[in-house]
Amino acid sequence: MSSDFYTISILPFAAIIIKICRAYTNNQEDFEDYYQEVCLQIWRSRENFRGQSEWSTWIYRLSLNVCLTLLKKKKNNNRHFVSDAVPPELTEDSRAFADESLNQLYAAIRQLSEVDRGVILLYLEEKSYQEIADIIGTNPNNIGVRIKRIKERLKKLLDKK
Repeated sequence: MSSDFYTISILPFAAIIIKICRAYTNNQEDFEDYYQEVCLQIWRSRENFRGQSEWSTWIYRLSLNVCLTLLKKKKNNNRHFVSDAVPPELTEDSRAFADESLNQLYAAIRQLSEVDRGVILLYLEEKSYQEIADIIGTNPNNIGVRIKRIKERLKKLLDKK
């Protein structure tokens, strides 16, 4: 991967990738593995981007798919990751938030199903129901119902604390 591609095409969207990877990992080592794998897959798949959606939407979809695939592999104890180091400035961003309420929210989000985590992250990024549906691969009505249920579940999880 060239540094130009990383700087121009990935780095501006690092916050998106970090949020998604953070929601699907429980420790720094896994986070770094997921982040590296997402970046690698973006570079490998860049020729498949057809411009039918925004680059950021494509990044979301690819990041979610990579994280879900890595979760499945991890469950099967069949992990394969690249060994390049993640830039330190990115790992600093990935650590716990200074605001404890955000840490509690992310802890609650990690208790959701894999797909629900992706849906709520996109919702929190203020994506429209149509954009979320396009990324997840369903319809906007399903997303509306799912978001309502996720909010109720998150409220219950946060009220327990």
